Amino acid sequence: MDFDQVEALRRRHPAWRLLRSDNAAVVISFLGQVFVTENVRSVPFAELSSRLDDVLQDLNGRLGEGTYPRAANSYLDDWARPEAGWLRKYYPVGSQVAHVDATADLQRAHSWVVSLQPRDFVGTESRLSVALQLLEEMALGSQADPQVRLRDLDRRRAEIDRQIEKVRRGEVDVLDATSLRDRYQQFCATSRGLLADFREVEENFRSLDRALRERVTSWAGSKGELLDEVLGDRTSITDSDQGRSFHAFYDFLLSPSRQERFEELLGQVQAMAALTSRDPHIARIHHDWLDAGERTQVTVRLLSEQLRRFLDDRAWLENRRVGELLRGIQSKALALRAHSPDLLLELDDVRPQVVLPTERPLYAVRTRGQLDSSSVEVGHAEADTALLFDQVYVDPVPLAREVRRTLQARSQATLGEVLDGRPLELGLAELVTYLALDDPGFDVVFDEAARQSVVWSDEEGREHRATVPVVTYVRAGTGSALGPHR
Repeated sequence: MDFDQVEALRRRHPAWRLLRSDNAAVVISFLGQVFVTENVRSVPFAELSSRLDDVLQDLNGRLGEGTYPRAANSYLDDWARPEAGWLRKYYPVGSQVAHVDATADLQRAHSWVVSLQPRDFVGTESRLSVALQLLEEMALGSQADPQVRLRDLDRRRAEIDRQIEKVRRGEVDVLDATSLRDRYQQFCATSRGLLADFREVEENFRSLDRALRERVTSWAGSKGELLDEVLGDRTSITDSDQGRSFHAFYDFLLSPSRQERFEELLGQVQAMAALTSRDPHIARIHHDWLDAGERTQVTVRLLSEQLRRFLDDRAWLENRRVGELLRGIQSKALALRAHSPDLLLELDDVRPQVVLPTERPLYAVRTRGQLDSSSVEVGHAEADTALLFDQVYVDPVPLAREVRRTLQARSQATLGEVLDGRPLELGLAELVTYLALDDPGFDVVFDEAARQSVVWSDEEGREHRATVPVVTYVRAGTGSALGPHR
C-alpha cells in the first residue's frame, strides 16, 4: 500500500475512525461485549440503551461525574450515524421497534484491539501444519492427471499402513500438553473468525443490493434491459466466490452426520485435562454458526423480497404517470373543442389494422361423410372387472405419524432414518407419499445436489431400488432448516 491509500483509510475507514475517537474505549468494550463476545446479532434499541446507561453510570462513578455526561440513547444514535458507521439501526419487517446490530467495521476494530493483548502462549506448530495441508490440497486438487492422483493415494495408504502397524505393536503417538494447547488456540481463533466472517458476508450482500437499487432508480433504458440487469445481478450474488463459499459452508453445517461428529469431537476436546484454560463460548460455537448462517440466509431472502416490492412500486408509479398524461391530453382536447368548435379531427381507428394477403386462407369445400350403421353387431367380451378394484391406496396419516415420532428425539431426520423404523410396505406408491407429505408439525427439505437409494421388496420377494434426492424432515419451529423446501 502506498501513502495515498493509507491516508485515505485513516481519514475515511470507520474502523480507523473508531480507534481515533475519544470514546473508543467505551465503544469497543461495551459493543464488543454485546455483539462479539455474547454473539448477539440484533438487539432492540431500548434494551441496548438500558445496558449502556448502567455502564455509563458505573464509569461516571469510578472516573468522576461528567466523564460521560450525555444520555445513553444519544451516544447510540451518534454511533449509528453514517459518519460513524459502527452500528446499524433499522426496523425489522413487521416490527415497529428499532433494532441495532454491529457492523463489520466494529468487529474489525474489536479484533485488532484484542490482538494487542499479550499472550502467555503463542503456538506455531498447528498453523504450520494447516499451511502444509492447504498447500497439499491445492497442489493435488488441481491435478487432472490420474497417475499423479494415484501416486499420492498410494503414498498416503502406505503411511496409514505404517501407522496401523505401529499401533498394533503398541507404539501409540500421543500429543503432549503443549501441542494440545497449540491446536486448541488455533481452533478457537478460527471458530471466532467464522462468526466475524458471517457479519461481513451479510454486509456485503446488503451493499450489493443497495448498488442494484441505485442502478434501478437511475435506469434510463427499456424495462427489458432493466430486467436482464436485475436478474443478472441477483444471480451474480449467489454465483460469486463469496456466495458459493457461503452456501457450501452452510450445506456442510446442516449435514446431520457432520453435526453429530462435530459435537462428539468437541465434547472430547473440551473434556481434556491438558487444556487448563478453556473458552466457555467454544462449547456451543456450532450453534452460534447456525444462528449466524440462518440470519444471513434470512437477510438475503428479505433483500430479494424488498427488491421485488421496489420494482412493483416503480412499475405502479410509471403506470400512474401514464394515466396522468392521458387525462391531461383528454382535458386539453375538451378545452380545445370548447374554444374551437370548427376544428375537427376524425380517426378511423385508434390503431392501424394490418391484414396481409398471405394470411387469408384459401377456400376449401367441406365434405360430408356418410355413416353406415347397418353392419353394426352387438359384441361380447370377457374381462376381469376385479382388476378395477385392485388399486394401491397409501394413507399419508400413518406415514406423517411415523415422521413425527422420529422427530421427537431429534430436530431433523432423513428419509432413510424414518424408513429404518418403518420399512416400505406398498412399494413406490408409499415412497412417493413420503415425498409429498404436508404436515404442520414438520417441513420437508430436498437437497437436489445429493442422492440416496431406497430399497424395498415386493410380494414375490424381488428387490427394487429407487434413487431420489436427499430428503430431510425438519421439526417445525426449530428454524435450522434452510434450503429448497418442497
